[in-house]
Amino acid sequence: MIIVLTFIIAFLSSLLLHPKMVEIAKKQGITDKPNKRKLQREPVPVLGGLVVFFGITLGIGLTTFDISYRDFMLVFAMMVVMLYTGALDDVSGLSAAKRFLIEIFVTLMLIFSGGYAINDFHGLWGIELVSLWIAVPLTIITVVGIINAINLIDGVDGLSSGYCIMASAFFALYFCLDNDTAMASLAMGCIGALIPFFVYNVFGNKSKMFIGDGGTLLMGIILSIFVLRIISCHYMSFNTNILTESPTLDVRMARPFDVSNFGLVPFTLAILSLPVIDTLRVMISRILHHTSPFAPDKTHLHHAFIGCGLTHLMTTMSILAMNFLIIILWYVLYKCGVSIDVQLYAVVGTAIAADLIVYYTCMRQAKRG
Repeated sequence: MIIVLTFIIAFLSSLLLHPKMVEIAKKQGITDKPNKRKLQREPVPVLGGLVVFFGITLGIGLTTFDISYRDFMLVFAMMVVMLYTGALDDVSGLSAAKRFLIEIFVTLMLIFSGGYAINDFHGLWGIELVSLWIAVPLTIITVVGIINAINLIDGVDGLSSGYCIMASAFFALYFCLDNDTAMASLAMGCIGALIPFFVYNVFGNKSKMFIGDGGTLLMGIILSIFVLRIISCHYMSFNTNILTESPTLDVRMARPFDVSNFGLVPFTLAILSLPVIDTLRVMISRILHHTSPFAPDKTHLHHAFIGCGLTHLMTTMSILAMNFLIIILWYVLYKCGVSIDVQLYAVVGTAIAADLIVYYTCMRQAKRG
């Protein structure tokens, strides 16, 4: 009941606040200006992240007051930091180096204050718990990678919000099965806040507004927290002893699934597959062409679809469908009893093949046209 109520309040809050925020952004000139690498032809307001944030916050704040979540305050604080960072980037610009430093700081806070870390492989490659020396850098790479992958898919109407709705739905399902009401409520709050934004963004005219860096960084840290919540061993104490002593298996958290077959790592990676793989492809391509991996261009998958003549909505639905099929592939492998290792290889291999084949096919088609 709490989870459903969270969704409803977040949905209504976002629905009612969106037009007001569009009006404010236009009056204050807080817009995304067209340029040679952007697809819009006129300035568009970029305060969508604030709408999503307020929707999530109101949904959570008005429904979970009777449940004590010590670590949720940390999650909320990190959401505020990333929203502010992205909003600052939207308004005045922020260097990539400063953004990375903030993202690393947020990740370290999640690790040492909240116990969120990739410190358990759950049997992948025969590995169980790992020491903090391995968990900390691995967690930093993962979180920074997810945040920037979500940020970089924000190139066509509805793609970032549509993807985050789909990802949050799968995470919400897992957390409901895991009886993790806090994270299930957060996931449903995300869905509720994002749906009105998606509709306005895709089908609106005067009401159109971009989610902006504020929104993508916000959703990036939330999706990162979902991944860490699923993979991390929450009952591991991050004290000084863990730096020198190997963790023991008796601190592992009970799971609702048989983790010998339910691949937690492949599951989370399947949900994030296309944004992560596409970002890696783009960055590797930039490096091979002797340019900065953070230099903006039009080499993402959504640019290829647009180049083929697809509309924004068709591009969004095509990419979401591709990612959805990868998740279904993982689920079929899991239900068929395929090992965790093979689940991972299949998810990664399929995502790489899909991204490369579709991208280069669309690029060839665009050149012919």
